[in-house]
Amino acid sequence: MFRRLAAVILSVVLLSPGWLGMTGLTLPFAMIPLLWISASYDQTRRSWWRMFGWAALTFALWNISTVWWIWNATPVGPVAATLASTTLNMIAFMLFHTVSKKGPKALAYTLLIAGWIATEYWYTVGEFSWPWLILGNGFSHDVWLVQWYEYTGVFGGSLWVLLCNILFFEALRARRSIGRWIPAAGVLLLPAAVSLGIWWSWEQPDEGTAEVSVVQPNVDCYDKFNTAPGWQHENLLSLLAEVPSSAQLIAMPETALVEGLNEAWLSASPSLAQFEAALAADHPDALLVVGADTYKVYAEGNQTATARFRNGVWYDRFNTALALDAGGVRDIHHKSRLVIGVEKMPLPWLFDWLSFLIIDLGGTTGQLGVDTQRTVFAADSVRVAPAVCYESVYGAYVGEFVRGGAQLILVITNDGWWRDTAIHRQHFSFSRLRAIEHRRAVARSANTGISGFINARGDVVGPTLGWARRGVLTAPVALSDELTVYTRYGDYLGRIAQYVMLLCLLYYVAYRVKRRNYLVD
Repeated sequence: MFRRLAAVILSVVLLSPGWLGMTGLTLPFAMIPLLWISASYDQTRRSWWRMFGWAALTFALWNISTVWWIWNATPVGPVAATLASTTLNMIAFMLFHTVSKKGPKALAYTLLIAGWIATEYWYTVGEFSWPWLILGNGFSHDVWLVQWYEYTGVFGGSLWVLLCNILFFEALRARRSIGRWIPAAGVLLLPAAVSLGIWWSWEQPDEGTAEVSVVQPNVDCYDKFNTAPGWQHENLLSLLAEVPSSAQLIAMPETALVEGLNEAWLSASPSLAQFEAALAADHPDALLVVGADTYKVYAEGNQTATARFRNGVWYDRFNTALALDAGGVRDIHHKSRLVIGVEKMPLPWLFDWLSFLIIDLGGTTGQLGVDTQRTVFAADSVRVAPAVCYESVYGAYVGEFVRGGAQLILVITNDGWWRDTAIHRQHFSFSRLRAIEHRRAVARSANTGISGFINARGDVVGPTLGWARRGVLTAPVALSDELTVYTRYGDYLGRIAQYVMLLCLLYYVAYRVKRRNYLVD
C-alpha cells in the first residue's frame, strides 16, 4: 500500500510543474508510476476497484494542486473543475486498465492514447468545458520544445506525452533490452529536435506591423464592481493620455467599463462619449478595444436560452469587447467560452439549485450570454482577434478568428480574481501556445497580472507589466495572413481520437465474445 501511495504522489509531483509556472519536461514520465500500479494488479473485480481508487486519488490531487486558486473567486469553481476533469481522466484510464487485464496489450495502449485525447477533446466542446489540464498545455513555458504545435495544436503534445510514458514504462519493465530503450528515446528526442530546428530557423513573414498599446490599470477586482465607476474611468483616461499618438490599436482589459451598458443605447452612453472625445483629441486614427459589462433586452418570446427574467423583463448579460474609435462603437464581441462554476453553471436543469454560488469573472452574476459567430475587429487595414480572458485557452476557438481574417491576436483579461498565484503567469503563457498554433503575434492587456507582447514564435518580446503594476506598453506588432495546418483543421487529432477510441472498444467487445466462444486462444 505504501509503495502505491508513493507512486501516486510521484505521479502528481511529475504531472503538476507545467501548471505551476515551471517546466513541462517531467510530463513524458509522469504517468509511469500510475502505469506501474495498474500492472501490479490482476483482473479481479476487487483489484479493479482498488485501481479505481488509486487513479481517482492521483487525478484529484493533480487537479487540486494546480487549480486550487479558483477558490479565491468562488468555492464551487475548483469543485466543479476537479469533478469534470477527474471524471474524464478516469474514463480514459480505467478503460485502459480494464482492457489491459483482459485484452491484447497493444489494444490497451491504443485505447489509453485515443481515450485520453478524446476525453481531453471533450473538455473543449462539452458542457463541462475545462481544457486547462490538457497535457499539451503543460509545455506553455517550454515553447522551444513544441514549435510543431502549428501542425497539431496542444493535442499533439498530449499524444507525445502519452507515447513517451508508455514506451519508457515498457523499457523499464525490460531494463536490459536495448530494443525497448531505443524507440523510447527516439520518441522523446525526435519531436524535440524537430521543434528546435523550427525554432532556430523560423522567421517572421514580412507582412507589415501595427503599432499597439496595451493598458494595465491595476484595479483590485474585488473593489472594482462594488464602487462607483467614475474614478475607474478617470484612471483609464489618464492611462489613455500616456498612449503615443502613433498607436493604431489600443487595448484595455476585460470589464474595464463596469457600469452595465445597454447595447441598444451605446451611442448615448456618457462614459463611452468620454473615451470617444479622448480618442478624437489625441488618437483620431486609432481603434480602442475595451472590455465592458453590457446587456441586451428582449421582447417576450424572443429571449435566448441564457436570458434572465427580472421585473417583467427578459435580458442577457454579456462580458463584452467593444471596438471604439472617435466616431463611436464599430464592433461588438461577446465572450463565448465561459468558466464552469464561475461564469456558467453546466447542465442548468440539473444544477440550477447551485446557481447562487456562481460569481462571474466580469462582475455580473449568473449565466452569461454568448455569441455563435466570431467577430474580427478592423482598425484601418489591421484585423484583430479580440479574445476575452478564458477564450484564449481554446486553440481551435481562437482559430475561428484567424480563419476570419485576424492578423494578430489581442487578449483582454482580468486575472486579479486569483490574487498573486501561479494562475496569471500560466494564463499568460497559454497565449504563447496560441501564437505558435496560428503563427500570430499576441498583444495582451490585463487588469492586473501580466500585460505584454508575444511574437509568432511564442517568445515574450520586450518588457511586461507584472502583478500589481500600472502602466502602458507600446510596441510594433508583426502582422500575418498565413494559415497554419492547425488553423485550417483545428483539433483534428481530438476528432480522430474519438473514432479510434470507438473502434478500440468495438474490437475489444468482439475479442471478448470470440474468447468466450473459444475462438481465440
